[in-house]
Amino acid sequence: MQRIALIGITGRAGSRIASELLARGHRVTGIARNTADTPAQAGLTLLSADASRSEAVAPLLQGHDVVVSATRFDGGSTADVLLDALRQAGVRRLLVVGGAGSLEVAPGVALIDTPGFPEAYKAEAGAGRAFLEALRGVGDIDWTFVSPGAVFEPGTRTGSFRLGGDAFMVDSDGNSAVSMEDYAIAFADEIERPAHVRQRFSVAY
Repeated sequence: MQRIALIGITGRAGSRIASELLARGHRVTGIARNTADTPAQAGLTLLSADASRSEAVAPLLQGHDVVVSATRFDGGSTADVLLDALRQAGVRRLLVVGGAGSLEVAPGVALIDTPGFPEAYKAEAGAGRAFLEALRGVGDIDWTFVSPGAVFEPGTRTGSFRLGGDAFMVDSDGNSAVSMEDYAIAFADEIERPAHVRQRFSVAY
């Protein structure tokens, strides 16, 4: 059993990661600006805080083994704010719910930079890429950045998926997707059995 602080528990990915971790017997502290509508669960403690301010969230992270960040990159905390909060709290393990935009469709060519990448997603994808680049310069925090497939929606928990690295993965039909439920399995597996410390890995069908 680990003590895990999950920032962004009210989001679609964050709530599913929390459910997966709780089902495995971990103790989860769920943090968001407003947790009033989050249902109570055994092993779950809910706290309200603004994650964009390190001084607000740092005290809530103390005493945890792992911090999970599942907030939006274009509206949540920056890498610097989050890392500062971990350092203040004395927590050295961080896992981040990443995006697909920074995955490479060819060596040195990110998905976000390809023609046809949806304009509506560019701001968040660009912020996610900047977040990852900031992590790659960090040596005192054991971070992991987990990128899903391009289509990342609630769905079925199948337990069947592939793990990759920085390359953009597609299936035999050319599709890139993973359900949030299966992504949560891979995410929880990484917490329990670290295999990608100070790395990004990806999850897709």
